[in-house]
Amino acid sequence: MLKAISAFFIVFLLMALVFVGIGCTDRGATDDTAGVQDASSSSITVKGSDTVLPLSQAEAEDFMMENQNVRVSVIGGGSGVGFTALIDGEVPIAMASREIKDSEIQKAQQRGVNPVEHTIAWDGIAVVVNPNNPVSQLTYEQLQGIYDGNISNWKEVGGEDRPIAVITRDSSSGTYEYFKEEILVDREYRPDALAQPATGGIVQEVSRNKGAIGYIGFAYLDDSVKAVTLDGGEGFVEATEENILSGDYPLSRPLYYYTNGEPQGAVKEFIDFVLSPTGQAIVSEIGYFPAAN
Repeated sequence: MLKAISAFFIVFLLMALVFVGIGCTDRGATDDTAGVQDASSSSITVKGSDTVLPLSQAEAEDFMMENQNVRVSVIGGGSGVGFTALIDGEVPIAMASREIKDSEIQKAQQRGVNPVEHTIAWDGIAVVVNPNNPVSQLTYEQLQGIYDGNISNWKEVGGEDRPIAVITRDSSSGTYEYFKEEILVDREYRPDALAQPATGGIVQEVSRNKGAIGYIGFAYLDDSVKAVTLDGGEGFVEATEENILSGDYPLSRPLYYYTNGEPQGAVKEFIDFVLSPTGQAIVSEIGYFPAAN
């Protein structure tokens, strides 16, 4: 009887040790799994300028390859859309092709948001026409007249007798704002201008309409449209990489990320990546110009 009790006690003790071991193993597995979940839960949404969109998409792709525990989503819609999303606390990064307005800063501050600007690249704005349009150069005055409505036929600027179809970005676009400030100055866009929600729409419209004119970020320039040379006051200058970097081309501008305060965590890591030699090499590959220049 005593032997049976001893044997039972030994078996019970062994089983208890086995369960303790299983419990320790399960706890370790749970901790490891939780750690993976915490890392994989890091996500960043970047929203705003369609000009910055292709650059951010390329940067995000390479960043996620090096940081597989972080998910970066990139959404366009225009600089204004990005600023609104940042101010409303919807995103940690707003993409912009213009500086934030005083009114937007005031609204942000009222909501406890402190917009901090990060210059990530430089861009040139190309004024484009259909490749079959014989006009290849325009003065600032002619371009202003086309966009404010004082010039409505291509024959008025040395072209064919053909109505001018004016294409522009919508008012939420930073490119829309920049072009208005640089070209129209104190005037308004002509009321019959066809607004496009994305730069790709401008390229498409101009490529299929011989009478159309539009403006796009340099990175969107391809053979389906023709960039005209512009006279900024010191002769006609082509929209080329060399002329934009040298400052000779008149329509050049910085591109930005905006954050709420100084970035931290994964957001800081992503912006640091964009500004790193690797990230700035991507800037050049996409067709923009490094922030250092």
